[in-house]
Amino acid sequence: MRGHFGRFAGVLPVVALALFLVGCPKRPMVAQAPAPTPPPPPAVYQLNVNLKPIHFAFDKSNIRPEDAKILDASAAWLKANPNQLVRIQGYADPRGTDAYNLTLSERRAKAAQAYLVSKGVEASRISTEAHGEEGLVCKETTETCYAQDRRVVFLTKPR
Repeated sequence: MRGHFGRFAGVLPVVALALFLVGCPKRPMVAQAPAPTPPPPPAVYQLNVNLKPIHFAFDKSNIRPEDAKILDASAAWLKANPNQLVRIQGYADPRGTDAYNLTLSERRAKAAQAYLVSKGVEASRISTEAHGEEGLVCKETTETCYAQDRRVVFLTKPR
């Protein structure tokens, strides 16, 4: 029996050293589910070709009859697309102080909002921004040019 054990006595330290250097066998790796994809970034408000801008008379924020027709079409589109949020941005021409133009552009945006709500668009879907004379579309100092800057524009994004 001693002879039988003697044969393995020389091999045993080599096997022990090999196991020590290699380490213990690891458990098989369990496939992990891929990391969940992050939610998409929030959509950005963008101009919507279905919602035309409206314009205002000098120093006014009331909706003119020709612009009411544009808003009627906008209200119809918004009611047909309830998954869309709308941001109304009001602007003014460069005449007047910055503070006054900011207030005037806010009144214009709020007037458009009130009109859309009166036509059945949910108020919770509408937000407004006042930009005053920021973002002028025309740089000339003519009444025709000023008229282009006295406006409200509509941007949308999915809910």
